[in-house]
Amino acid sequence: MAITALPPGTDADIARVTEALAMITPRWNVRILLALSGPPLRYSELAAKVSWLQNGQLHPKLKSLCDAGLVERTEHSARHVTYGHTERGVALLPVLPVIVTWAEEYLETAERPLPAIEQIEDSLTLLTRRHAAALLWVLKSREEVSGRALARIVMPDSDWTSVYPPLRQLVTDGLVDTEGMGRPYRLSAAGDGLGPVLGTLSAWSAGQPLNQAAHHPVWGHLQANPAPKPWVSSQSRPAPAGLPPARTGEAAPAWHNSDLFSHAATARPKAAIPAGGPRR
Repeated sequence: MAITALPPGTDADIARVTEALAMITPRWNVRILLALSGPPLRYSELAAKVSWLQNGQLHPKLKSLCDAGLVERTEHSARHVTYGHTERGVALLPVLPVIVTWAEEYLETAERPLPAIEQIEDSLTLLTRRHAAALLWVLKSREEVSGRALARIVMPDSDWTSVYPPLRQLVTDGLVDTEGMGRPYRLSAAGDGLGPVLGTLSAWSAGQPLNQAAHHPVWGHLQANPAPKPWVSSQSRPAPAGLPPARTGEAAPAWHNSDLFSHAATARPKAAIPAGGPRR
């Protein structure tokens, strides 16, 4: 069943990315996934690596990650159970440095240097606002859209004024710009800069190699990928990270421009974002 008035292919793409964000955004989920990098761990070994979790908090988190298909529970014997990444979980890990690169470039500067994990968590919080993914998709494709038109596209079964709370939140977060009441909305430089993040999440959620994000019909780009940078947080702003190479033997994604509404209009100049960047 359609969730917006967008074409079916776009609607499905947004739904997959929204579901992917819902898997990894809950508190501690990314930290648990990172703690499981490497050989499978017994519960006690994993608990020692995430010792800030209180008693009883780790088990439900592990269960939700297993249910999401990101973590695998292997019972070797009654007393020997280990947890490790599934193939889907392993494939997700290269998405995280892409998020860090965006955060380093666009999030407001914190009073203290932030580790990469906090950069990821802050960024995911912005992306999981209600209706955020659909609004960002439409604004990227149509460039400038009135609030009423956005409401017709993103929430066709609701009163059109319902679009304004999520829009105002995106403006507050620094991802969307407007010149005032009654004026159209457009992506800010930070919102437009989400291309690698949302394109990569789209590729991962569709089971495609991550380097296919560059060919996404909305968030893709034609320029050559820059060289990758080390994953180091809170240093001088680096060039954006390159996407991981395609895994051999994998087919190209079944994305077609005809599945999506036109986004071939001439690009408008990007205004400079306010000092400090989007709010954390």
